[in-house]
Amino acid sequence: MIVDSHVNLHDEKFADDLAETILRARAAGVGPMLNICCHLKDAKAVLDVAQMDADIWATVGTHPHDAKDNPDVTAEEISALTRHPKVVAIGETGLDYHYDWSPRDVQKANFQAHIEAVQETGLPLVVHTREADDDMLEMLQTAYAKKPFSAIMHCYTSGQRLADAATEMGFYFSVSGIMTFKSAHEVRERILTMPKDRIMLETDCPYLAPVPYRGRRNEPAYVVEVCKSLAALFDWTIEETAQKTTDAFFNLFNKAQRPNEMTSE
Repeated sequence: MIVDSHVNLHDEKFADDLAETILRARAAGVGPMLNICCHLKDAKAVLDVAQMDADIWATVGTHPHDAKDNPDVTAEEISALTRHPKVVAIGETGLDYHYDWSPRDVQKANFQAHIEAVQETGLPLVVHTREADDDMLEMLQTAYAKKPFSAIMHCYTSGQRLADAATEMGFYFSVSGIMTFKSAHEVRERILTMPKDRIMLETDCPYLAPVPYRGRRNEPAYVVEVCKSLAALFDWTIEETAQKTTDAFFNLFNKAQRPNEMTSE
C-alpha cells in the first residue's frame, strides 16, 4: 500500500473522471489519500470528495496565493471547520514570494491564523513555502517556541537552513514528482538530509506529474513513480519505501485511520 499525502481531487481537471481516477489509483496500489483544501470556500467540495471513499481524508485551509481573499480570517473560524471527522489537518497554508499573488503582509497574517488554529486543535499543519525561507523560519520558530505543534513541509524544495530547523522542531516532509526531474539535483540532495522516518510521498495532482508522465495531468496512480525514485535515492526496496512513508503519514495525521483499523471496527 502506498499513501498519496497531497492530492487536489476536487480540482475541475478531475470533473469528468474522478471515480475512474480513484479506481486507477487503487489498481496501482495506492491506498489512503489526503485531499487538500487551498481555499476555505472550497472546504465543502474538498469534503465531498473525501466522503466518496473511506480511505480519502481532507484538510481545511487557504493557500498563500489566495490569502487576499480572506485576509481577516481567524483561528476560530478555521478551527470550526476541523470538527468534521474527515478533516485530519489544517492547510495548505504558508508563504509564497515567487508570484506574490497575495501581498506579503496578508500572507503572513493568514498564515499566523492557521498556525494558531493548529495550536488550538492539535491537528498538524500542511505548510507551503516558496522563496520565503527567512520569514517562514522566523514565523515557525516564534510560534513553536510559544506552543509546539506538528507540521509537514509539503513538496519541499526550499533551503537547507529551513529544512534543518523544521527537522529540529520534529516536522515531517513530503516529496513529489519534482524529485524525478533530471535537473532536480538540489532537491534530491536536500531529501538525503531529511529524517528518514518523517518523509511522505505526494503527487500534488493535478500538478507536477513525475517522469515518465511529465507534461500530463498528474493523478494519484502516478505516486508510484515518486515511490520508486525515493527508493532508488535511499537504496530501499519499493516495499520498504511504501511502508516507511505510510507509517510516517499515519504517525503525523493520527486522526486518520489505517485501512485495517477501519475494517476491524
